[in-house]
Amino acid sequence: MPPTLASLVHHSALKLTVRAGEDRLDVPVRWAHVSELADPVPYMEGGELLLITALKLDAEDPETMRRYVKRLVGAGVVGLGFAVGVNYDEIPKALVDAAEQEGLPLLEVPRRTPFLAISKAVSAAIAADQYRAVTAGFAAQRELTRQALGAGPEGLLGALATQVDGWAALYDASGAVVATAPEWAGRRATRLTADVERLRDRPAPASSVVGLPDHDDRVELHTLGTGRRPRAALAVGTAAALGTAERYAVHSAIALLTLTTERSRSLHAAEQRVGAAVLRMLLAGEPDHARAVAGDLYGGLLDAPFRMIVATTLTAAADEVRDPLDGLAETVESAAARSGEAVLIVPEGERLVVLAADGGAAVAACADHAAALEAARSGPEPATGADEGELVVGLSAPAGPIAAAAAYKQAEQALSVARRRGRVLVEHEQLAAGSVLPLLADDAVKAFADGMLRALHEHDATGRGDLVASLRAWLSRHGQWDAAAADLGVHRHTLRYRMRRVEEILGRSLDDPDVRMELWLALKATSTE
Repeated sequence: MPPTLASLVHHSALKLTVRAGEDRLDVPVRWAHVSELADPVPYMEGGELLLITALKLDAEDPETMRRYVKRLVGAGVVGLGFAVGVNYDEIPKALVDAAEQEGLPLLEVPRRTPFLAISKAVSAAIAADQYRAVTAGFAAQRELTRQALGAGPEGLLGALATQVDGWAALYDASGAVVATAPEWAGRRATRLTADVERLRDRPAPASSVVGLPDHDDRVELHTLGTGRRPRAALAVGTAAALGTAERYAVHSAIALLTLTTERSRSLHAAEQRVGAAVLRMLLAGEPDHARAVAGDLYGGLLDAPFRMIVATTLTAAADEVRDPLDGLAETVESAAARSGEAVLIVPEGERLVVLAADGGAAVAACADHAAALEAARSGPEPATGADEGELVVGLSAPAGPIAAAAAYKQAEQALSVARRRGRVLVEHEQLAAGSVLPLLADDAVKAFADGMLRALHEHDATGRGDLVASLRAWLSRHGQWDAAAADLGVHRHTLRYRMRRVEEILGRSLDDPDVRMELWLALKATSTE
């Protein structure tokens, strides 16, 4: 504990007597300062015990003393020591009354007690308090280190919560709560997710102090990690501001958790290299070799149906913008970790490839992430620069190790469709269950259709016949002359003549099923405009 006015009063060698403000002696004293200025306030920082002899003060004038004491209180002076037997044999009543009125503790200093003795006592108490804080800090660091090595982050959080007499929580890169201590703090930690997400978007290292509604907690948030983007965050909740010893404990916890995080990053990078090798083997049709390399790391994932996810961005993200691929990887990885699932995440150039259990939390998190981005894009006020680094994702149908290459192809096809349609995520199963007609909206398909039908449109533009409409009617009736002629309101011989003209103009036979298919798709493509 730092020195207080009460501890100085109880100091047997100082012989101080309380003349006013008896109920405020528990205030900490930051320093003892001697000043005979009529206005020492410009030289005060707050928290001082001011020592005077009233050499330049009219201490017997009530109005002067009221103004003097009022300014001292406003400057944060915690106490006033008045030396008797120097200029005044006793403390003037005007000063005592002013101190009582403003609630400023007033201490009588006997002549035999030099101000230097009071300054030394305060300095010695401050030094002792700092020594105790440093010693306690080192002890806390040893305990936190022991817990981190023995019990991991959970044990470290428990020791930290004990040291600060509060609670602590660890968040992953996505802002989700990983662990809390004590357990009852889990609900409070969850309410800070939005604050952690805001802190995560600031350049690391970053910290902030927040409050919890309906609670008196003072919560400090700190990012963890040495990279440009934090890998985790720490929350420390206490009833009051942290003291020196508690601050040492928090800083030690941050350092230890950062070391753990960086070690995890190295292991994560090694896992990614293994994952890349496993993925290459699967795509090469070598599932047995892939299982052997994966071992226990990804083995469970390869023994059950999985989904292949391929993601990319439309443009590169600006330096100050969070990489959408990193955001997706963090979301999927965090969801898998919370549910105990294995997940394989491989950066592949400007793309991200993910292998995740079918029906698992990782695939669901990917879908939710995409849905949130979709909603943000279609909102009434899209964010400025929304096209910067826009995410697009393709999701395969469920597959097994033998069909990994086919699943990868499905994910790529779904990704291509998502890009053309302006969607965030497209599932391959949606393509298989839907219609092929939306795919004809592609500009390349329309250009092909326009080129194929141009000669017929030019013929019709001269007013010499309606070949395009006749071709559409005939194809829609599967080449049935009478039905198609009836739809057009012409004789079937007229329709036969028109179809011969179509063949002559195009130089292609309508007896060829491939020609009929291409013409029908060309007509459909041009009708979607």
